[in-house]
Amino acid sequence: MSEYNFNQIEKKWQRYWEEHHTFKATATSDKPKYYAMDMFPYPSGAGLHVGHPLGYIASDIVSRYKRQKGFNVLHPMGFDSFGLPAEQYAIQTGQHPAITTEQNIQRYVEQLKNLGFSYDWEHEIRTSDPSYYKWTQWIFMQLFKSYYDYSQDKAAPIENLVKEFEQHGNSRVNAACDEDTPAFTADEWKGMNEQEQSEMLLKYRLTYLAEAVVNWCPALGTVLANDEVVGGVSERGGYPVERKRMRQWMMRITAYAERLLQGLEDIDWPEPVKEMQRNWIGKSIGAEMSFAVENTEERIKVFTTRLDTVYGVTFLVLAPEHDLVEQITTDEQRATVEEYARVAKNRSERERMADVKTVSGAFTGSYAINPFNNEKLPIYIADYVLAGYGTGAVMAVPSGDQRDWNFARHFDLPIVPISDAQKDMDKQADPTKEGRYINSELVNGLTYQEALPILVKFLEENGIGKAKINYRMRDAVFSRQRYWGEPVPVYFKDGIPHLLEESDLPLELPKIDAYLPTETGEPPLGRAQEWKYKGEYSYELSTMPGWAGSSWYWYRYMDPQNDKAFADKDVIAYWQNVDLYIGGSEHATGHLLYSRFWNKFLYDMDLVVAAEPFKKLINQGMIQGRSNFVYRIKDSNTYVSFGLKDQYDATPLHVDVNIVDNDVLDLEAFKRWRPENANAEFILEDGKYICGVEIEKMSKSKYNVVNPDDIVERYGADTLRMYEMFLGPLEQFKPWNTNGMDGVNKFLRKYWKLFYDNEGNFAVSDEAPTAAELKTLHKTIKKVEEDVERFSFNTSVSTFMICVNELTQQKSNKRAVLEPLTIILAPYAPHIAEEIWEKLGHKESISYAAFPEWKEEYLVENTFEYPVSVNGKVRTKTSFALDTPREEIEKAVLSNEQVTKFFDGKAPKKIIIVPNKIINVVV
Repeated sequence: MSEYNFNQIEKKWQRYWEEHHTFKATATSDKPKYYAMDMFPYPSGAGLHVGHPLGYIASDIVSRYKRQKGFNVLHPMGFDSFGLPAEQYAIQTGQHPAITTEQNIQRYVEQLKNLGFSYDWEHEIRTSDPSYYKWTQWIFMQLFKSYYDYSQDKAAPIENLVKEFEQHGNSRVNAACDEDTPAFTADEWKGMNEQEQSEMLLKYRLTYLAEAVVNWCPALGTVLANDEVVGGVSERGGYPVERKRMRQWMMRITAYAERLLQGLEDIDWPEPVKEMQRNWIGKSIGAEMSFAVENTEERIKVFTTRLDTVYGVTFLVLAPEHDLVEQITTDEQRATVEEYARVAKNRSERERMADVKTVSGAFTGSYAINPFNNEKLPIYIADYVLAGYGTGAVMAVPSGDQRDWNFARHFDLPIVPISDAQKDMDKQADPTKEGRYINSELVNGLTYQEALPILVKFLEENGIGKAKINYRMRDAVFSRQRYWGEPVPVYFKDGIPHLLEESDLPLELPKIDAYLPTETGEPPLGRAQEWKYKGEYSYELSTMPGWAGSSWYWYRYMDPQNDKAFADKDVIAYWQNVDLYIGGSEHATGHLLYSRFWNKFLYDMDLVVAAEPFKKLINQGMIQGRSNFVYRIKDSNTYVSFGLKDQYDATPLHVDVNIVDNDVLDLEAFKRWRPENANAEFILEDGKYICGVEIEKMSKSKYNVVNPDDIVERYGADTLRMYEMFLGPLEQFKPWNTNGMDGVNKFLRKYWKLFYDNEGNFAVSDEAPTAAELKTLHKTIKKVEEDVERFSFNTSVSTFMICVNELTQQKSNKRAVLEPLTIILAPYAPHIAEEIWEKLGHKESISYAAFPEWKEEYLVENTFEYPVSVNGKVRTKTSFALDTPREEIEKAVLSNEQVTKFFDGKAPKKIIIVPNKIINVVV
């Protein structure tokens, strides 16, 4: 086969890899391990578009390269197969989500295999498979049976806590717990009934039931995470979202806040992602204090990082959802406050945080007392304060905070002036800041550092506060009122939550008649008939959120068929954790944070060996769509070409990019595209209809989605793989342009031709290569190795192109050159490399051929090509060895006809030679 028939070649080698289990990984190898993983996809009905494989190609190149470097590589793929889209489709059609999910997965598998990825498909997992979510449920149960002991700085069994309660109450307990956890003695604990003890333990458990303010989406019938709400509506579907108090399962991720923060120092992740996690965790060092509410027993707690500003407080602000709003609002203000709270609660936290311009709020009618100066402070509610952050209340100091200042100006509240003494105090604390607040006798003349312990002592002596480290991060909601998710392995007896027996796992999803809430408002699982634990007790009717199954899946990849444990301890000890993880930065404060939390818990339980799950993270950029536009003339079915559109009143409309070739519209395909286009007429330029172009996000609504199947059929998977890498640095956003595929495809054909003679015969010589050929080869090996090690794949593609061009010019067909070149090309274009490797006489796959070593001796420059000028004008170039004597250079130049023909019969006056720079003959 002298022609490069990529369709035949690629199908052949994909069958070979599957039949021979080429990429099978085991945990028994004596090779060093390398674990490369992609963020596994949610299998949507739309399948993959060309933007999706970008990260997969990169991780596959690294995986193939590492195999050649002698590593035992685990490179798995699976599917995050629970989720809203399949359930929404089920609601609309009545079809079980498992059916559509299975169909979608099969489509994804087919597409992924067509791209030649070196996945070990025997390690495939699916989060919706009961054999998988059995272990998600098991991990939930371990969390329920644990609490976080600050003294040990790790999770510990809840039984230890119960023993402490029985002997000493909770006076000696230093553990993560709810803010409202009361103090109690051993006798008081023993005096509690089962219900009361259960409720008290829920205040300590790492997963627990509690009242929480959540994002409730009535249209979807479920609670959404903050990152699933955009602009007050659901990210999926755009349905209205309201803030609502509900009893939910929660995960006490806050217990791990400090360790999650410190762990960022030990991992090789993009700094922006680390910074997003740091900001999300939001560590603040300061003090918590309480303000008494006038004429009541109530107290309002606030947290501040600048306790010295307490003398500048002129009002307090509560979040509209704050527990005390109803109690402290006076009858005169109640209607106003309730109406404001109703509107404010329906704005998402993200929207409220981002809105720095809007000033709104309502006066409760009540006042608080500043304990430092006994001044009365009006209490307002405003949506710029969030119930989920800090205490849900702030002491407002308008002299130093922009939002407080805006609020004070809007409601005509006092703004305390700045004093010279406080300016000095602030400047000593932080010379970059201006002083902001008035001073007082208590801290008069002191620096910020000197004042703080005095102020904290005042709080502690008066029982109104203490020094405190606060974290912005809140505990994570772990309930979804949906069907298509992991059932929570909990049943209720007398209203008390109990875990199932481990032998009863997995708790599988029951059959139901519809995927909607019940008529009484229960989640869809409430529709299940006779679905009781041991035929008697009610199960939890909420399911786990989408992030449950993705918070530990890298361990299941290691040992996917194990029915005794989520993964064998020895297997985990071998693979340890993920060496390379590639996925989107949009998961920074969701999946990536939750995964680190669950991993640290499993580490505390001595179930895994690494404290962090992912050593190195790369965020691939987005491949953007190249949208095309047609221009319809107003009130007509006539379309005008791009260059003529300004002459008409024409509206731009997106058009399917698949009926556009190099921005030229296929007119007949356009007429067939939509019924209303059948009678379309066109105003052309130069006989063509030229479309407009814009770079946008690739999406179905913009008709700019390019299906990789079409590209593979037209150009081949190897071309697609190399082109996606060639587009630019992996981390950057870059526009897709199918027109650019030709260049990469021509490169592969040019590489193929190196192995064939003019008669089309496979002809590789065993002759020794020339110095020039060896230089071309070894500089390529060196550059490709360096590029892969630093994940700079686009420059490798350029290097391959340069190499093949040079070898073509050198008419190189030497085995000693072309065989190593084929090995280093294989990670990028594995199919063509396998075919050539076989033709070179090898019986085994190229996947495990040793990556060649480059040698410095072939890269040393031993000649220099001089530009030769006559009277300052370059006339030719000629090469000399670096150690050529000056006399020999002069002699060679003066005998060179390309030089002497410009002498016009004159004798040269002198020859100027600047070593390794230029030669100039003066005539």
